[in-house]
Amino acid sequence: MGCQDEPLVQKVWELYEQISSLENLKPSKDVNMIFTKLVLTCMPPNPIDVTKLCKKVQEMRSKLIRLCGEAEGHLESHYSTILGSYENPLDHLNIFPYYSNYLKLSLLEFNILSQHYTHVPSKIAFVGSGPLPLTSIVLASKHLTNTTFHNYDIDPLANSQAIGLFSSDSDLSKRFFFHTNDIMNVTNDLKDYEVVFLAALVGMDKEDKVKVVDHLAKYMAPGALLMLRSAHGARAFLYPVLDPRDLRGFEFLSVFHPTDEVINSVVIARKYAMPTHSLEKGLGPIILPNKCAEIQAFNHFNQGNMIEELAIEDKLS
Repeated sequence: MGCQDEPLVQKVWELYEQISSLENLKPSKDVNMIFTKLVLTCMPPNPIDVTKLCKKVQEMRSKLIRLCGEAEGHLESHYSTILGSYENPLDHLNIFPYYSNYLKLSLLEFNILSQHYTHVPSKIAFVGSGPLPLTSIVLASKHLTNTTFHNYDIDPLANSQAIGLFSSDSDLSKRFFFHTNDIMNVTNDLKDYEVVFLAALVGMDKEDKVKVVDHLAKYMAPGALLMLRSAHGARAFLYPVLDPRDLRGFEFLSVFHPTDEVINSVVIARKYAMPTHSLEKGLGPIILPNKCAEIQAFNHFNQGNMIEELAIEDKLS
C-alpha cells in the first residue's frame, strides 16, 4: 500500500493541516466543522492498516491523535460547564452532541461484559473519566443500577467539574466516587475492582497505553476484567490502537469493531489467575487466544464483525 498517495491519507493530511492551523481547539463553528469532516472521513469501513504506513504519515497520525484528544477534552469541559448550570444536570445530557453515541457504546460494552461475567459487578473503576464521565453515567443509570463506580482522572479540574454534575442526583451521588490520581501511582486499590474500564485517550500513543496496561496487569485482581477502547481501519487516525498481543498478563477474550457512528472498537480481556511474578519470569507473558475464545457478532449492529474477529484469531494462532 502506498503512503501519501493513498486518497484517504491525502484527505486526512489536508484536515490535519487545517486543524493544526486553528488558533485553539475549543468548541467553535470552525473547530466543530473540521472535526466533523475528519470523523466522517474516517468513519466508513476501510481496509487500511495504519501500522503499515510510512514514517511521515505515522508521525502525522500521532500528532493528529493528540489534537483530537485535546479537542475532545475541551468539548467535554465545555458541555460539563453548561450542564453544571442546570438544577438537575443529568436530566439534560442529550444536549451533548455525541450523547446518542455514548448510549450505543455503553449498551455494546454492557452486552460484551455480560457475555464474560457471570454476575453483576459490585465495584467498577473507570480510568480517564474526564469532566463529563458519560460512560459511567450511562452504565450506572441504565445497565448497572446497583454498581459502585470509582472514576479516576489525573486532572483535578476535570474531576471538579464531574463531581458538580452529581450533587443533585440522590442515587448516583452515593454510588460515584472520584479520585484525582495518575493511574500509574494507584496500586493496591486496583485489586478492589471486578472490572476496570480504560478510556480511549489514556495513553495517547501505543507505547504509553501499553505501559498503563502492564501496570493494570500487575495490580488488578486475578480474574478481573479489563475493558478498553481501541480503533480499527481509518478510525485509527482518531484514536490509538491496541493489539491483542499487547495485553501482557491478560487473556484476550474478544474485540468488536463497530461500523456505525460508534467510533471506538471495544476489547475485553481477563487478568490471568497466575501470579504476576511468574509472568515476569518468562513463564508465558502472552497466552494467545484459542479457537474457543468467544466471538461477539452483535448482529443488531453489523453481521460482518464476526469475520474480523475470526481473522484476528487466525492471525494470532
